[in-house]
Amino acid sequence: FIGAPEAWIRPNLHQSVFVMMPTLIFLTIPLVFLVASGEIDLSFASTYALAAYVFAWLVKAGIDPALAILAGIISGGIVGALVGALIVVFRLSSLVASLGVLFLLRGLILLLTNSRSITMMEELEGHWVYSILVGNFYGFPMQVFWALLFVIFCYYLFSKHKFGIHIHHVGDNYVSAEQMGINVKAVKIKAFMFVGVGAAIAGIFTTLITYTFFPTQGFGYLLLALAAVFVGGTPYWGGLGTIVGAVFGVGVIAYMEVGVVAVGMSGTWRQFFNGLIILLALLGHRLHGDRVR
Repeated sequence: FIGAPEAWIRPNLHQSVFVMMPTLIFLTIPLVFLVASGEIDLSFASTYALAAYVFAWLVKAGIDPALAILAGIISGGIVGALVGALIVVFRLSSLVASLGVLFLLRGLILLLTNSRSITMMEELEGHWVYSILVGNFYGFPMQVFWALLFVIFCYYLFSKHKFGIHIHHVGDNYVSAEQMGINVKAVKIKAFMFVGVGAAIAGIFTTLITYTFFPTQGFGYLLLALAAVFVGGTPYWGGLGTIVGAVFGVGVIAYMEVGVVAVGMSGTWRQFFNGLIILLALLGHRLHGDRVR
């Protein structure tokens, strides 16, 4: 705002942010559940692409886009469940194991597609799925409304539902949670599944918007989603989290991405600011951790 005030009064700038924010919301909010449970998942960036590939491949094969969307979301949930089982059952480090799955899935996608994109303009243009999910409603992208519904649902799930309460207990003290009768393993696997479903929804929405699947898509959101989680006020030690804060974090990251270019800086500065924001957020959590607890 200070560096380029004339840019911030342009509707196109804010419209581009509204296009970007829903994708980040679908990725970030499920991560709040997982981080609050005491785990982390880096594989969501590849789950994002895998679900989008399943959707694109089925659409090109002549399957109705609505059914292809359902199949893509299911594939994301399956990947999330497998990642969760790998970490919870075999007691692997979630950071290292999910990093391995991240590259494993990405390599699989590149092999399946021969590193080629899939375009679906003819199959999607004019279809009711496109207009309902990513069309325009009085100038607003429809994905903004779907993201808002997703936020409301997740807020209730995290703050009022039994699943969210179990997430808090497991992340705060899993031994105590087990003694209370909570199935810790099941709760964590469900959290990983939710991350997979959120990543799948994000990937499918992005593919719908551009009519195109790219084998490398999703990788750019890895740092952005993690930064939004921590900037939004969810600490890395588990037991605590905030959905409203995550939405705020998404807004900060989205405007930072656009703002760097708006003030005339090179796009390569975005990576620098992403890393800086993550470090500052983690330092803030550490310095105020005892007070928050």
